[in-house]
Amino acid sequence: MRPAIAVAAPVTGPGLVRLTPAMTHPERRDDDEHRHPETIRPNRIERRRAKIREEIERNRRGEYTVPTWVLTLALVLVVAGWLALVFLS
Repeated sequence: MRPAIAVAAPVTGPGLVRLTPAMTHPERRDDDEHRHPETIRPNRIERRRAKIREEIERNRRGEYTVPTWVLTLALVLVVAGWLALVFLS
């Protein structure tokens, strides 16, 4: 069996081109059912919900961690306050 060759197929708009595998039957594609947003979106939503659920469970167990940007901001404020005291007094 020969590997599929990518061919250029026009997409909406001038100058826009999409590479698609060469098709033996243009009217039917084997992977059409995998490309519909209806089938992709529930998986994405479920993964997001599972991630949020896991984070809530971690927080309830006491495994909450402060984001790095908050720690960095606190450090910058402390150092800036200390420098202000040193140079303005």
